[in-house]
Amino acid sequence: MIKNYFKIAWRNLRRNKAFSAINIFGLAIGIATCLIIMLFVNNELSFDRYNTKADRIFAVSFQGNIQGEKMNEGTVMPPVAQTLKTDYPEVEASTRLRNFGNPKITVGNKSFKEDAFAFVDANFFQVFTLPLIAGDEATALREPNTVVLTKAMARKYFGDEDPIGKVITLNGDKNTPLKVTGMINEVPVNSNFHFEIFASMSDLQEAGVDDWMRSNFHTYLLLAKNYDYKKLEAKLPQVVDKYIGPQMLKAMGTSLTDFRKKGNDLSFHLKPITAIHLDPDYPNEMSPAGDVRNVYIFGAIAVFMLLIACINFMNLSTAGASKRAREVGIRKVLGSLKSELVKQFLFESIIICAIALLLAITFIYTALPVFNNLTGQSLSLRFADHPFLLPGLVLFVLFTGVLAGSYPAFYLSSFKPIAVLKGKFINGKKGLGLRGSLVVFQFFISIILAVGTTVVFKQLYFLQHKDIGYNKDQVLIIPNVWTLGKNQETFYQQLVNDSRVASVSGSGYLPAGPSDNNNFFVSPQQNPGQMIKTLRYDVDENYIATLGIHLQAGRNFSKDFSTDSSAVILNETAAKVMGWEKGAVGQNILYSNNKGEKINYHVIGVVKDFNFKSLHERISPLVMSYAPNHGTLIAKLKTTDVAGLTNMLAKRWLELGSEDPLSYSFLDDRFNNTYKGEQKIGIILGIFAGLTILVACLGLFGLAMFTAQQRTKEIGVRKVLGASVLEVTNMLSKEFLKLVLIACIIAFPLAWWAMHKWLQDFAYQTTISWWVFAGAGIAASLIALSTVSFQAVKAALVNPVKSLKAE
Repeated sequence: MIKNYFKIAWRNLRRNKAFSAINIFGLAIGIATCLIIMLFVNNELSFDRYNTKADRIFAVSFQGNIQGEKMNEGTVMPPVAQTLKTDYPEVEASTRLRNFGNPKITVGNKSFKEDAFAFVDANFFQVFTLPLIAGDEATALREPNTVVLTKAMARKYFGDEDPIGKVITLNGDKNTPLKVTGMINEVPVNSNFHFEIFASMSDLQEAGVDDWMRSNFHTYLLLAKNYDYKKLEAKLPQVVDKYIGPQMLKAMGTSLTDFRKKGNDLSFHLKPITAIHLDPDYPNEMSPAGDVRNVYIFGAIAVFMLLIACINFMNLSTAGASKRAREVGIRKVLGSLKSELVKQFLFESIIICAIALLLAITFIYTALPVFNNLTGQSLSLRFADHPFLLPGLVLFVLFTGVLAGSYPAFYLSSFKPIAVLKGKFINGKKGLGLRGSLVVFQFFISIILAVGTTVVFKQLYFLQHKDIGYNKDQVLIIPNVWTLGKNQETFYQQLVNDSRVASVSGSGYLPAGPSDNNNFFVSPQQNPGQMIKTLRYDVDENYIATLGIHLQAGRNFSKDFSTDSSAVILNETAAKVMGWEKGAVGQNILYSNNKGEKINYHVIGVVKDFNFKSLHERISPLVMSYAPNHGTLIAKLKTTDVAGLTNMLAKRWLELGSEDPLSYSFLDDRFNNTYKGEQKIGIILGIFAGLTILVACLGLFGLAMFTAQQRTKEIGVRKVLGASVLEVTNMLSKEFLKLVLIACIIAFPLAWWAMHKWLQDFAYQTTISWWVFAGAGIAASLIALSTVSFQAVKAALVNPVKSLKAE
């Protein structure tokens, strides 16, 4: 029986090559899109789940609300880990990680600039599942001056030699030799940190300081099995009262009680490590954040794309029913049961799905590199890596085949043999109404995606052209100038004296991209109890001019004023928060250091607000202090010969003794990279919108074909009575334009709501203009019209004599 089913299915596919190709192609696109998105969703949901104790590991974060300014930090104070382990028995272990930036490592007579260096506690490899392939995870970092390397880093430093016992040197204020005591494989790609050098925390002096006022340590807790972390989180306010309160009173002269009475608050929170990646609000600078909303969006697109492909298959199958109607009638006359016909048609559907799946896999292997490039992922379709993938695909084919073929199977098998053999098999408006509803659904999804894509790119255009308060064009950033040592100043002067450079500033505080960061808690001198959270930028006298920041009042820093070492410049928001809207120049602010000493700063100027953070956030209070430092240089260029300048600087850089090539970036590129995630979403949405419309058009093509076949006699009569080709075409096309109009009416409100919610994530938003919906509606109508017109014109051009004979 199966053999017979296969023969009939294969014969039918060969007889209708073009029809079958369209059917298979549409289904293949839907399956390929669905599978690629499922790979993406699976990867996003897998972050940090490689840890065998992943369900028990929680990150500690620190949050606050100070004078209305929100504070949200993924790092906490040095003593937090041990304090929580000691005070709460439900904490089985605690461990810390300290990101150490970009140190210089020396091995023999070779030096390397590394960007994946971290200090970790001795038990780090017992909490996280990063098995040592050499050394003992329990003792590798127990002693000072020890280090664990990844296999790739060990090969980089020592080639094929055994790295255990070898020494690398950490260069800094003092050179620290580190003995290699362990080696691991690479940190998994789906991890929230990607370090390659793990040094013993006992080498870091700040790690042992009882300081509850500075937070630099990523801290993780391993809780008891089946313990509800919310119970521990509810106890953490006690930690704030017991440990932070006394140090706050000493350092700032205000009690925690008075602090809270003014509407302020400080708190610790716990976050499951498996939830960190998909929480865009969690402050994790070690890895690009994902967004659970994107997972939901793409997951929905995958489901809808597969549904649209199945709907397209149903429409095309039923549209071609007339060609097999007499076959069904004869089979029934010869004794075939309805159940046998259903099995036959379902088998054909599964065969088409299997062929479509093979084609889809080809599409996936072709499209995955492009998708990975767009999303920054490293997805792959390797069956060895996913043991359940092959059985899943088999079930997928069966499920999709039955889902897509169910309606055509029952529809075709329900034909009455007498009516069919007389040529009266058509079910009339009921079938057309159902297929019309399916087309409405297809275009409903397509229009939502088209509107979403347009709004995303409209918002990106808005962000890129908004007045951000500084000039980001032709600004060259050169980091790590401090590695030149005594030649640092020579390089700085070389840049200053170049005629292609307008001005040069020395500061690691940058308004776009990765930047130095420093929370600065101050209070107005006239109100010492009013604590205000600000950010402090350490800058020189050229910073404001180099970035084109507008000085609203007062003066800039100057090396001619010795008192500027205690001077500050505020932004407008900081002046407003301190109550100095009418005049901040000449006022004083107080800062309390960790020893409880009060330091007085006098305000010499106010700058116009500029966006020194992502445009997802409102401008917060900023304090600029005078602290010239040429470790990072910011140069405003005035030349079109940028390549010539950077080549000269790269050559000079090596001449001054650096063993690493010059690295640099441009401020406008850093700004654009801030919104790379949104750019990728826009591109991906655009691609999916195009694919959805393509598959929807195939379904519309099938429905147009079906309608033209059903109205063959009517078209012939109309032409005999004098109807022109244009009139017949209009008659057939307007019904389908009604379907698109219905889809627009349903889709527009939902699309507006969805994109309005998406825009709420930005502090500065574009408007959702009327033309966005008009454009999507007109585009959908034109696409639908061009698709339908082909069949309409073809039907209108048929000789009416042949049309009437066919009936």
